[in-house]
Amino acid sequence: MSDKKPVLVLAKSQEPQFAKLKDIHHIIGADTAAFGSSAAEAEVLLNWNGSRAMLRTVFDACPKLRWVHSRSAGLDAVLFPELVQSSVTLTNGKGVFSQSLGEFVLGAVLYFAKDFARMRRNQIAGVWSQFEVEEIAGQTAGILGYGDIGRAIATRLHAMGMRILATKRSLPDEPDPLIAKFYPVEDRCKLIAKCDYVIVAAPLTPETHHLVSDAEFAAMKPSAVVINVGRGPVIDERPLLKALKEKTIKGAGLDVFETEPLPAGHPFYQLDNLLLSPHCADNTTTWLDDAMRFFIEQYGRFEKSEPLRNVVEKKQGY
Repeated sequence: MSDKKPVLVLAKSQEPQFAKLKDIHHIIGADTAAFGSSAAEAEVLLNWNGSRAMLRTVFDACPKLRWVHSRSAGLDAVLFPELVQSSVTLTNGKGVFSQSLGEFVLGAVLYFAKDFARMRRNQIAGVWSQFEVEEIAGQTAGILGYGDIGRAIATRLHAMGMRILATKRSLPDEPDPLIAKFYPVEDRCKLIAKCDYVIVAAPLTPETHHLVSDAEFAAMKPSAVVINVGRGPVIDERPLLKALKEKTIKGAGLDVFETEPLPAGHPFYQLDNLLLSPHCADNTTTWLDDAMRFFIEQYGRFEKSEPLRNVVEKKQGY
């Protein structure tokens, strides 16, 4: 690709990671005005942290685009109709953040199994009060959405001796050593009924919106914990809040929510059986550097006309 066709970087502000683009001709901006006449000739667009509206506006101004890369793994804010229907290749950051999300899930499992919240309360109160804790070895975890994040979760929980079940849109032909049994998505309640931990790792698509709702919470054991590291709206928060308040399930660990930021005064803040992470479970000290490094590797493939990684099936939404 000619140097006369710079990479357009859609960003709300300057970031330290942009220094890594020093060997790539690029323009950074938050709107079409910032890109000027380059938009008409651009072939590559990196959406670093632009909103859906920003991306859509810039996309419409770039008739020669061949490739859009989204820094994030989630695609619900990227897949607007014009991009979906176009021939433009879309890639995302899938895999860049999966390991830290897998660690968060393991941490949440241990948080509830060992009742760390109770330990902390007693420590602050100066109370010496022994109590029983659970071993997670031998317990069952169900993963709703067995993609890259799901595999990272399964790797860690399986290593701790847990039995892993999972749903997958297309059941695999070969056995997976991490998974005791796969279920089709429509049989998720059968999976959920067997689980001590129900872990949501599915992307947000029209099919997964409120995938976990009244029927799914009704199927959970009273001792079950639900953990969400996928997308907030995959869980219907109305029956989740009811289950937590009435303690018909043991608890929940949430990194994502239907509305973000979670509004001040939201009842989730007051629940003692909820572990609340403000959508930062994958915000490691290197996550932005890792995201930029991945894009630069992708760009090297693009320049050499090599296959890109993480090509999105746009009409399927993942």
